[in-house]
Amino acid sequence: MRIILIGQAAFGAKVLESLLERSENVVAVYAPPDRPGGRPDPLKEAAVTKGIQVFQPVTYKDDQVYNEYQELNPDLTVMAFVTDIIPERFFDVPTHGTINYHPSLLPRHRGASAINWAVIMGDDRTGLSIFWPDGGIDTGFVLLQKEIDIGPDDTTGSLYFNHLFPMGVEAILESIDLVKQGNAPKIPQDEAGATYEPPCDDRVAGIDWDRPAQELYNLVRGCDPQPGAFALLKGEKVRFYGARLIQESVDSAPGTILGIDDQGMTVAVSQGKLMVSKVRPEKGGKKVASEFATENGLKAGDAFDT
Repeated sequence: MRIILIGQAAFGAKVLESLLERSENVVAVYAPPDRPGGRPDPLKEAAVTKGIQVFQPVTYKDDQVYNEYQELNPDLTVMAFVTDIIPERFFDVPTHGTINYHPSLLPRHRGASAINWAVIMGDDRTGLSIFWPDGGIDTGFVLLQKEIDIGPDDTTGSLYFNHLFPMGVEAILESIDLVKQGNAPKIPQDEAGATYEPPCDDRVAGIDWDRPAQELYNLVRGCDPQPGAFALLKGEKVRFYGARLIQESVDSAPGTILGIDDQGMTVAVSQGKLMVSKVRPEKGGKKVASEFATENGLKAGDAFDT
């Protein structure tokens, strides 16, 4: 079966590696264009190493890009971590269609930041879907789904790297087997349960100290590692990572620093305490919270902007 792989980053590279380990016939790879001054995408690097033809279109709306794609005569296209907009006409070119990986239990959490929003909204379960794209945003029939629990201290990073990444690779391989066998389901999504959220960026990552402790903690976990939930300190953004919620009442106003030690910086929140182990200021990379506090002369009683 002639397979085209469209994807990017470590996930796309791992899918390619897994396909080749099974001696699948990957005839071409589509990866993002190279960034000036940046290293090539890992998927592109993996494909070049294996001598597989690589395409890097700036846009998929170009007729020439579509014609080149048709000429590859694919039997199946696999989309593994795709952020580009792929026109619907591409999906029907392969003999057996196109399948796409999405890290949520569709139709819940459609959109580019599905894992983030599952954590931010306090879901206790999430998972992944392999589905047949149809031109909508994460719409289309579902082929298969896998579920996992969201632990009380899970972050977007822990869910992805510990679960949804490796499970996703295996789910793609399982889906390909079902396609080969002619047993791949096409299950309609229940629109009554559909949600769509915008990208998780700084428009939603700002900390409001008046929010209930659990909601605030969910935001911090959901934005870890990207984009990093932030509070303002003297007007500058400070992003929080490796946080832990301590459920005990405090008398200090939310946003007040309660203590700083080797474990991190403890900040008062509504009906609780937030322990933050690492931070990232506007200038520079991540650092241990106690180191940041020392550099900025912070002490117990100081407070973040409200």
